[in-house]
Parts: sequence; structure tokens; C-alpha cells
Amino acid sequence: MAATTSASNAAVSDSQGPASPGSSADNPTIQYSVILDHLIGDKRPIKDPNPAVLGGLPVPPKSNEQKMIERGMESCAFKSVLACVGGFVLGGAFGIFTAGIDTNVGFDPKDPLRTPTAREVLKDMGQRGMSYAKNFAIVGAMFSCTECIIESHRGKSDWKNAVYSGCVTGGAIGFRAGLKAGVLGCGGFAAFSAAIEYYLR
Repeated sequence: MAATTSASNAAVSDSQGPASPGSSADNPTIQYSVILDHLIGDKRPIKDPNPAVLGGLPVPPKSNEQKMIERGMESCAFKSVLACVGGFVLGGAFGIFTAGIDTNVGFDPKDPLRTPTAREVLKDMGQRGMSYAKNFAIVGAMFSCTECIIESHRGKSDWKNAVYSGCVTGGAIGFRAGLKAGVLGCGGFAAFSAAIEYYLR
């Protein structure tokens, strides 16, 4: 009986065949250093920067109309007009504010004892606001235009553009009162522009 059992076991082992020595080569042991090389090492694959691949929303290509609008908004003319409108609004508000706190608004220099009417006060406030608005609009347009031109010429966007633009703007405004006023205006506007750029950056 024992001989029969051993013979059957031998037959089963012969049918299965001996263990293949190449089985360990087909299934190599995974090493930790190899995994690190593929994760953070030189063998790490470069991912596609496409937002759709990274999990973000895909960005559609820009149309010709969008590109034209972007070029128009980045032009010096658009920036000058925008600064002119902003300066006009800001100057008008500042003029009305200063007129509102001025106790001499509406008074007639020829008759200082007469109390001005509400219409005269509003008229004086409107004239002062319009005067401030025009001045602020001119300064804003000149500063923005010269800064854009200087930036385009230099090919850099740094604090020097604002300083140069402030000098040109201040010098052009002060030059109407003489050479000395132009030099002082150039230096004053340049220093003010440098201080603003230092604070903002």
C-alpha cells in the first residue's frame, strides 16, 4: 500500500515538472530606491502642463476678436484715456470736497458781508470741481502716456519707468512758469512717483 502511494506521488510530481529556475527572474523583487527614482528622481516622467490633464478646467484658444481687444487694452492710447477719465472723476470729487470745507465758498469779494445763496455756493463748488477735474485729467493722461512709451522703449517694467514719467510730466507742467519751475516740477514729480512705487512694491 505504501509503495502504491509513493508511486502515485512520484507520478504527480513528474507530471507537474520540476520548478523552473527562471520564475524568479520573471518576477523580480521591487526595490524601494527604484520606486523613488520614478517618483522624485531623474526617471520621473514629465507631466503635460495642460490644465485638463492636471485636473483643472481646459482653456479654450483665444479668438481673433479677443486678441484684438487685449492688444487694444494694452495700448498706450487706451491707458491714457483710462487715466484721463479716472483723473477727471477723482479731481472733480476732490475739488467738490475742498470746496465743501472752504468757508469762503460763494462769498463775493466786493461785498464780503453779504451771505451767499445756496445757488451761488453750488455754482462756486461746481467751478472748483471742474477746475480740479481738468487738471487731474491732464496730469493723469500725460503720466500714463509717458510711462507706457518709456516702458515700451526700455522693454522693462520696473520703478524707473514711473520715475522717468514723473519727471517728464512734472517738467512739462512746470515749464510753463519758467525753467526753474520746470526743474522743480521734474524733481518733485519724480520723487513723488518713486515714493509711490516704493510703497506699492
